[in-house]
Parts: sequence; structure tokens; C-alpha cells
Amino acid sequence: MTAKYFAILTNQGAARLANAASLGTKLNLTQMAVGDANGVLPMPDPAQTKLINQQRIAPLNRLSVDPNNTSQIIAEQVIPETEGGFWIREIGLYDDEGVLIALANCPETYKPQMQEGSGRTQTIRMVLTVSSTAAVTLKIDPSVVLATRQYADDLMNNHVKAANPHAQYAPLASPVFIGTPTVPDTHIGNYGQQIANTKYVRDVIADYDGILPVGSPVAWPQATPPGGWFKCNGASFDKTQFPRLAAAYPAGVLPDLRGEFIRGLDDGRGLDAGRALLSAQSDELRSHNHRFINEYGTPTGKIIAFTDENSEKVDLTGQTGNRCHTYIYMENTGGAETRPHNIAFNYIVRAQ
Repeated sequence: MTAKYFAILTNQGAARLANAASLGTKLNLTQMAVGDANGVLPMPDPAQTKLINQQRIAPLNRLSVDPNNTSQIIAEQVIPETEGGFWIREIGLYDDEGVLIALANCPETYKPQMQEGSGRTQTIRMVLTVSSTAAVTLKIDPSVVLATRQYADDLMNNHVKAANPHAQYAPLASPVFIGTPTVPDTHIGNYGQQIANTKYVRDVIADYDGILPVGSPVAWPQATPPGGWFKCNGASFDKTQFPRLAAAYPAGVLPDLRGEFIRGLDDGRGLDAGRALLSAQSDELRSHNHRFINEYGTPTGKIIAFTDENSEKVDLTGQTGNRCHTYIYMENTGGAETRPHNIAFNYIVRAQ
């Protein structure tokens, strides 16, 4: 039985498709037109360059390769219920340059207008067999067309079935973020699985004394302390503005650690008894003496140099003769203080 309804490439369409296939370029199908063929069912003519009596032309809603036949292209257009008032007997497919590429006839159908008391959304579909679907750009502009129910269902089903339907975003497993992503703020103490932003991390560090309590002195290698820190130079500070620092130093005065060593509080051990926290202590040498050994092997705290015509071994008080003696003591040596080897750092204290 001879087919009564069919679609064909026009001469211009066939030439353009062959040229695209040979050059490796693409044929861009963009619009579909419908017409009433002046009231008579037409026979598609490849020599045609336009519809017999065009009633409407608009962008395509869908353009795809038939999954059951890869040599067939399916083009669809949705006519909304707000348009109509004409019969449809002929269909034309145009490229982006306005050239009629394919032509088809169809069983006549009337597209009513709402004003006539009836209205419907109508889908017009053309199935076109070509030699190379690779030479056709299967792309439409979704901003200017309506979607069919089947198109929307297929799109959603494919989306749901996809293992990762949002490949443009970070993967679900081991995501890597770029740019400047943001996450909601959360209160300090919320240690769950929520992602922490930089503000939360800063707040936790500022609040958590377990990292480094406010008031703790730290050796700093620069002359200027970082933000939120003070020099330990004996200066006063505002206890209202820095309440946590005031908890460590209730007098509102920082310790002066310039040129000082820090010593651990004795706390009952007995090595440095009688000391209070933050009390200063001057330098001091531990009590000791220096002894000399004379020529007789006798320890003595001083050296007596003498000559005696009676005896060089015994210093006899009151013995007659010519004699003299000189007491020799140790001289003082050293500098202005007693100190070990050291390196100078700037002591600073965390203020908040």
C-alpha cells in the first residue's frame, strides 16, 4: 500500500545536508511551520522552497535522534492553546538561515482558538529519515519553546536514573570546592557534621582557651605583636574592653617581661619558697666560698706571703727577727649580672 502521509528532504535540504556531512560541519534545524495547503491535502514536492499556505512558524520544542532508528530525526513543536483558528495539512522544517529543509503532509486536523469555545495544546511531530544524523545539530533553545509532557517525563526519568545528575557540581564522594563557597553560620559548641565556615573557625579559636588561654605569654620573634596580642611590658589595659585578659590579670596591669627570664612557681616544693604568682626576683649568686691550698697542703681562705730570717715554715708570733707579710685576696670579676646563654625574644600575651 502506497504511503499517503510522509516526509521528504527538499532539494535544498538534501544539498545542505550532504554538504554538511562532507565538510564535517553541522546543519542547524531551528524552526517548524504548519499550513493548511489552501484546503487540499498536498503531496510533498522536493522542489518546494516554502509551504503552500503557511499559517504559523515558531522555534522547535524538541529535536532528537530516534532511539529505535539512528537514521531518523524526530522534530517536535508544541502549539499552545492560545493559538489556532486554522487547519493543519502541511509541515515544514527550516534551518537557521530560513531555508526549507524538509517537508511533510499530515492527516488534516483543526487547531481551534479559545474564543471558539474550545482550546487544546497540540504537538506536531515530523520524523525525517536522513543518511547522516551526525551532520544535524540536535539543539533547541528552551527559553522560547514549550515542552511536551513526554519530553518532560523523559527528562525527569533520565535525571532520576542518573548516578550523578549534577556533574557540573562537586561530586558526592570527596568533593573539591572552588571559588568562594559559603555555608551557614552556627553557634560555638556545635561539633556535629556541619561544614564549618571561616567565621566559625575564627570564633572557636578565639573562644577556646584550650588552644592557648587568654593571658598566656608567648615568645615572639618580631618587635610588633600580631592583632589581638599585647607586649608584656608592664602596661595597663582596659579591663572592660578585655574581660578575659582581666580574669588572668585582675589588677589590669601586664607583667613586665622585658629582659626577664620566666621561672616556674615553687608551689610548695621548697626550691624557691615564699614566692607569689607574678612576683619579681632580683639576680643573686648562691652563697659559696673560694679556698686556696698553701705549700703545706693546708686549705686556707687567704694567702700570707712572708719572709722570716728565723723560719720560712712557721709563722711564730712574737719571734724576734726581721720579717714582713702581705695578705692576698681574690679580686672581683664578671659583669653587671649573672646569666646563662640566651636569645632575645619579645614576650607577648594573648589579649582576647
